[in-house]
Amino acid sequence: MKTDQRSTLFNAIVPAAFGALGIRTLEGRVRELVYLPPSFEAKAADNPVAEQAARQVAQYLLDPDYRFDLPLFEAGTAFQRRVWAEIAAIPRGNVKTYGQVAKLIGSAPRAVGQACGANPFPLVNPCHRVTASGGLGGFSNQDDENGFHLSVKRWLLRHEGATASPWQQQSIWD
Repeated sequence: MKTDQRSTLFNAIVPAAFGALGIRTLEGRVRELVYLPPSFEAKAADNPVAEQAARQVAQYLLDPDYRFDLPLFEAGTAFQRRVWAEIAAIPRGNVKTYGQVAKLIGSAPRAVGQACGANPFPLVNPCHRVTASGGLGGFSNQDDENGFHLSVKRWLLRHEGATASPWQQQSIWD
């Protein structure tokens, strides 16, 4: 069987109901987690950190209450790290709007959205738990013509048991 050259971009690829998660490592730490479409095949980890990350991602996919404990590469600006910390504090099954997060950290909703899109560690810093005030909002700073990333966001929210909140004008499932 011919190996997909794209898989060489990742140290491991974990299959998921929505497609897959690619894992990149650098210098003994996780450098990035990437949502991948179903066209990517699973790839066994090629180093111990990738193996640890693949095991933890697989556990989260089975149990939305799983808590990650990974050595993460330091990433992002001080502002982005503040946003990611606030997002990491949102409990499973809950969502906040970009505006609510912005108010908590004294910023603007658009800046929060941009920080969410720059998040190199989705699932660990669960940006899928942040929505627009009128519905689902965007995801991963992607111009999502085919809707792949938004379908990932919907899957993750359902996996975690999230429901539309009374303050939303439109369902997060639309």
